[in-house]
Amino acid sequence: MGKIELLQYVEDLAERKEFPEFKAGDTITVHYKIKEGNKERIQNFQGVVIQRRGSGSTETFTVRKITNGVGVERIFPISSPFIEQIDINKRGAVRRARIFYLRNLTGKKARIKEKRH
Repeated sequence: MGKIELLQYVEDLAERKEFPEFKAGDTITVHYKIKEGNKERIQNFQGVVIQRRGSGSTETFTVRKITNGVGVERIFPISSPFIEQIDINKRGAVRRARIFYLRNLTGKKARIKEKRH
């Protein structure tokens, strides 16, 4: 058994939740489980998906939101056991897979057009 087959085998074993299909430009809400001491609570992180990278169990996605005038980005592993669910609030119409140009835009310029169905 080679290294590649072994990786494939481990990825198949890893339990993967089914999330809705989303891509860069979409506005999503990530329901993330947080442990504080011995208590658990769910925190919502709503923002625009800036990128998805990787594949299989190592795939991650970056979500950006503006909080009190400060840009906050958070990277989530898609196979994280702490992600409770992902809701898609809005489908964005963007032309690229990684929309880092959003970091330099503020106010109305930072809005993303909604994709027409």
